[in-house]
Amino acid sequence: MLRAEKHVPLFSGWLLSGERRSAGAGTVSGPVACTRIRYGKGVCGTAWKEAVTQLVPDVDAFPGHIACSSLSRSEIVVPVMVDDKVWGVLDVDSEALAFFDETDKKYLEYLCDEIVAKVTK
Repeated sequence: MLRAEKHVPLFSGWLLSGERRSAGAGTVSGPVACTRIRYGKGVCGTAWKEAVTQLVPDVDAFPGHIACSSLSRSEIVVPVMVDDKVWGVLDVDSEALAFFDETDKKYLEYLCDEIVAKVTK
């Protein structure tokens, strides 16, 4: 999972509030590039709208990709679900193409589920 290479993946979290159609950035590892996302826009907004993990091997090939960082080449965005609603998203970018795979998807989804389980107890 998130194998160690010459670079470190960039993590950010987006918290969504109510029925608003944009969200602000939470904790970020790496440079802050974007501070707002819009519902249904880019990889994060698509994960929010569809409530499905977005596994993107090449961000340049993703329709409507928003280049918050010119260093990002691949990305995975996991929706954080509470009571069947998207509460936020976990966004992880990499400088390498096709850096993330189904194993990363499985464990990042598990991580988000575990966080929600602990927070909503």
